[in-house]
Amino acid sequence: MDLRRTISLFLLLVGLCSAHHGKDHGADDVTQSDMEDITTTILRMNNGSSDFLLEGDVLIPRTRNAMKCFNKAYSCLWPKSANGNVEIPFLISQKYDDSEKQQILDSMQEFASKTCIRFIPRAAQKEYLSIEPRYGCFSLLGRIGDKQVVSLQRYGCVRHGIIQHELLHTLGFYHEHTRSDRDQYVRVNWDNIIDYFVYNFQKKDTNNLNTIYDYTSVMHYGRTAFGKFGQETIIPIPDPSVPIGQRDGLSVTDILRINRLYKCHDYIE
Repeated sequence: MDLRRTISLFLLLVGLCSAHHGKDHGADDVTQSDMEDITTTILRMNNGSSDFLLEGDVLIPRTRNAMKCFNKAYSCLWPKSANGNVEIPFLISQKYDDSEKQQILDSMQEFASKTCIRFIPRAAQKEYLSIEPRYGCFSLLGRIGDKQVVSLQRYGCVRHGIIQHELLHTLGFYHEHTRSDRDQYVRVNWDNIIDYFVYNFQKKDTNNLNTIYDYTSVMHYGRTAFGKFGQETIIPIPDPSVPIGQRDGLSVTDILRINRLYKCHDYIE
């Protein structure tokens, strides 16, 4: 490993709260998660992962390009069923306790109450989500056409907002701070970003679905994401005091985007 990367990784370890490598996080991490913005929790939980995680929590498979399906418009979206809903099969690992399973189910149910997305228990479908307590909080981007893991590590990732954040990735949504017009709404402090992680701030050629830039989105990272020693990297403009990085769950605009992307006509006002 070259010196520059070694220094960058050291700064990440200093800037993030340390993770417990090779074992589940404990009760102290649950309490800590209650006080952090969504970025801090996700990056803390993923610190030490051996996977390549774009923007901190989007898994890039070693065997394919996760963005390849976006070369053809909408080919990564989950298909609609005959009843007009988008049914996404899932399995939840038996390693979760009953309260954790219920938290996951409750987070899924909110999609059903506000959109045409329906997470349904898997029967024998080939394409499905496997919700597992692997190392950290991460997911793939969009539908990949086979089993796809959504990792929600215990004692940190099984939180309402984080669950919905990862599920939005599986529906095909990027992080808000990388959308194509972000420079009109936030200023990126490039000098404060750990050198090795600058790529996490590259803008994407996103379909913004004719919606406003949403500081309140559960997909918006917090102001210290990938910052050296916890320095601010994302500053809202023109008002730098605007809160970003909320962890409560789907915003009004998050819901609107789901309904527009998946053409949930009965839910679009």
